[in-house]
Amino acid sequence: MSTTYSISDMARELDITTRTIRFYEEQGMLAPERRGQERVYSARDKVTLKLILRGKRIGFSLAECRELIELYDPAAGNQRQLTSLLDKIKARRKQLDQQLLDIQHMQLELDMAEERCIQALNQAEVTVPK
Repeated sequence: MSTTYSISDMARELDITTRTIRFYEEQGMLAPERRGQERVYSARDKVTLKLILRGKRIGFSLAECRELIELYDPAAGNQRQLTSLLDKIKARRKQLDQQLLDIQHMQLELDMAEERCIQALNQAEVTVPK
């Protein structure tokens, strides 16, 4: 018999809320089996959820996560999924590099603005009679 999980077991194991799991169900990314009112998750559901969470942590959109999960094809060695993942990683890295440059430029601008303010304050103190 294969391993199954309740929603609370899944949430506890992955350190997320049951609401998070329900959200991904609502988005059509998980489709657990039902036993009456109880959701029963498979090992594949757990892997899917791990992939979603990992994708979100590295900045992928939900649509990108869905696309990668839909490409899952172990019979073909997951070649399309892995190629697509590498392309997305490259694009995300490029985006982060640009954001880092933007932050560094902003820090320089802040440093210059701060220095001008300090100089203006120092000059004001010198010119004000006491």
